[in-house]
Amino acid sequence: MRRRAIGALAVTMTAGLLALGGPAVGSADAAAAACAGVRVKTYGFATGEVRVYKSRQYVCAQTVAKRAGVRQKMRVSVQARGSRAAVDSGTYTRHAGPVTVYALNRCVRVEGSVGGKSTASGWILC
Repeated sequence: MRRRAIGALAVTMTAGLLALGGPAVGSADAAAAACAGVRVKTYGFATGEVRVYKSRQYVCAQTVAKRAGVRQKMRVSVQARGSRAAVDSGTYTRHAGPVTVYALNRCVRVEGSVGGKSTASGWILC
């Protein structure tokens, strides 16, 4: 009896989260809200764009496809100078990332791709 009550509670909570715009929010802008901070740069290219966000200590990046809903290879990378890059790549329908690095007083470099098209920045936010 206890298992059945816990299962019903889990289903009710999941339905409530989805109704309030939980993990399955339908717009790319809402998905981009996963990055903390203020959007400081946007690098557009033929099949999407890379959005760069900065808070005091961190830089976050996310690649967003122009044609959401189509499964395609996507990649996003952000690297603080002197550190390894944080990377998210795979086959997604909407966006790759977000990826975040600690970048207090350091330049960063971002890269992103959707399908066969890509973009990359030089060292920015120095």
